Amino acid sequence: MAIKLMGNQKGWLFPALVVIMRVLFGLGWLLAGVTKITDKSWFKEPGVFLTDYLNHALEKPNVPFFYKEFIEHVALEFVMTFNYVLPILQIIIGACIILGFITIPSIIICLLMHVNFILSGNMNLMSLVLYTSAFLLIIFRKEVYHLSLDKRTNINSLIKTSNNNIEMRQPIDPGKEKLFSNT
Repeated sequence: MAIKLMGNQKGWLFPALVVIMRVLFGLGWLLAGVTKITDKSWFKEPGVFLTDYLNHALEKPNVPFFYKEFIEHVALEFVMTFNYVLPILQIIIGACIILGFITIPSIIICLLMHVNFILSGNMNLMSLVLYTSAFLLIIFRKEVYHLSLDKRTNINSLIKTSNNNIEMRQPIDPGKEKLFSNT
């Protein structure tokens, strides 16, 4: 019965594929955060894995100079903060993308985190797929909102500007009105 209903609707395939891509993208970020906590022991041995990762990134020749400076003077200084914030942020953002809650801002945060990952010298096929997926989800943002909490809660209306908001203007003094007119 459900297949019959979907077959009767025109143009359902592309939005369904975009929603599947959104859910898989969110699942990837959710699992990245979970594996940092469980498999890589970010919380059991705080700072060890991340410090090793950052020191290894400093030795790579393909890491830009400005990013090496960032690693030395910011990331390594606050390695314990990043150690706890990154996995939790990945879990929260992944869950938000899966549920479709504050979807576009969540995808942009993922994109910024992914840019940092690439700048640290880790460019591989999976990085390219995730980076491309983030851009595709932003490009096809109308379809991203299908089966999402954003659509159900009408959170898009908070982000969009409304044409109904008209500012009340102060009346102009007739003497000064000549200054503002083109004639």
